[in-house]
This record gives sequence, C-alpha cells and structure tokens, in this order.
Amino acid sequence: MSNAMQDKKRPFKGYQATHFRFETDEDGRVATITLDRPQKKNPLTFESYEELGDLFRALHKASDVRAVVITGAEDNFSSGGDVFDIIEPLTNMKMPDLLAFTRMTGDLVRQIRACPQPIIAAVDGICAGAGAILAMAADYRLATPEAKTAFLFTRVGLAGADMGACGILPRIIGQGRAAELLFTGRVLTATEGHAWGFYNALHERAALLGEAQDFARSLADGPWFAHSMTKKMLDQEWSMGIEEIIESEAQAQAICMVTGDFRRAFDAFAAKSRPVFEGN
Repeated sequence: MSNAMQDKKRPFKGYQATHFRFETDEDGRVATITLDRPQKKNPLTFESYEELGDLFRALHKASDVRAVVITGAEDNFSSGGDVFDIIEPLTNMKMPDLLAFTRMTGDLVRQIRACPQPIIAAVDGICAGAGAILAMAADYRLATPEAKTAFLFTRVGLAGADMGACGILPRIIGQGRAAELLFTGRVLTATEGHAWGFYNALHERAALLGEAQDFARSLADGPWFAHSMTKKMLDQEWSMGIEEIIESEAQAQAICMVTGDFRRAFDAFAAKSRPVFEGN
C-alpha cells in the first residue's frame, strides 16, 4: 500500500458512537456494533440510521478494523424503525422529505455492502423490518434458535421493496422464497432461515456473540486484503455476464498475487509453519 493511501487511513480503536455501542477488541481488528435500546427491542431512529451510515462509510478508511460484528442488546437484534420516532413522523411528511428518508436508509445498505471489511450479523430474538434488512446486508449471518426474522413492510401498507430487499434477498434465499417473505411479511423461523441459507449457522443464545466474534477474528487474522477483494467481487459480479466475471476475477486474483500476504503464505507452507498475514 502506498504512503499516500496509508495517510488516508485512520485508526478506529477510539471511535465513540452516540446512538449505539461501538467496541473493538484489544488490537482493534474486530469491531462490534451493538444496537442498544433493549427496552424497545433495539429499534432504529432517524439519528441511528444516519450514524450507522456514517460509521460504515468511515470504515472504508479504517487502518485497524478488519472485520465487523453487528448485534443487538438483551436477546433481540432489532425491531426495525421505531414506531413513534420514525413511522408516525413519516405519515406527516411530503414526498421530497420521504424520498430523502428512503434514500438515506438505502444508503446505509449501500455503505455496508461497499465497506471492505466482512460484516457478520449475530441475530437473536426479534429481527424485523429494517432490522431484517441490516441482517440481510451483512456478509455472514449467525442466529439463535429464538431468532424471528420478518420483512414486514407490507404489514404497514408499504412495498416489500425496501432498502434493496427485492434485489438482495432473492440472491440469498432464491426468488420464490424471497417473494413469499416480502409479499406476506410473515416470520421466518431460525430453523427455516438456516435451511434456506439466510443463516449460515445457529448457536445457543449464550454462545452467539462469542461465535460471531471468533469467526470475525479468524477473518481479521487471515489475508484481509484478499477478503476485501472477495467481498468486492461478490457484489460487483451480480450484474455481470460470465465473460466479465471470469475477466474480473482474473484481474482481482492477479492483484492479490502481488501482495506480500501471497508470498508469506507460500513461505510459511514451505517452512511448514502458519502464515502471519499483514494485509499488504
């Protein structure tokens, strides 16, 4: 990485959040975001939407954070948009303000997807509305058997087309299953979510956050420049044909092959030792 690029990077270890909790582990490589309004099942507000978007945008330039866990406090992930802090005000807004709001919420998903770090959602209890969207936007999802996920926008008279759901959810669980959830707004149980591929694994409540952070740590200790390239390709190739996909991956892999991590991995293999990746 060039000195100019390094100069643009900033450590996140001392970052202070206002509308949720943000913590990092000892060396700052794994960050944990905790939605923390447990008395209302951790709903989102105008302010928390905006701050989350700003956080994920800023993580593009983080020099230390290499993987991110997002979770909720006290046995729930998130109940979505706060009924009285968001839903009620929206019923009184005019179209320009409504469009500004929907663009702002959509930008949160855009920033999560563009963020180079892998994002792991640790989901327990209620995961509804915009909360389900946050889980959907993550790269990897773990849940407890108690997790109840619902894209319930039609329940309040809105389209299932919210924050990218009609484009992203079918890519995770398939068109027919996504259509069912987005039309009906019904609860997706943890068992269904695991069987359908929405959740990568289920863990007991007491173990969930630790499992998510351990997985995040394994990624953070791995070839994290290469992980960021994998994430970029996973997103970028959605709209490509097979010829573009093959060429894009040829270029991406060639870029990874000139990193020090590639050489470190070979040297470690030759020495029968474990590689120590440095992300360059």
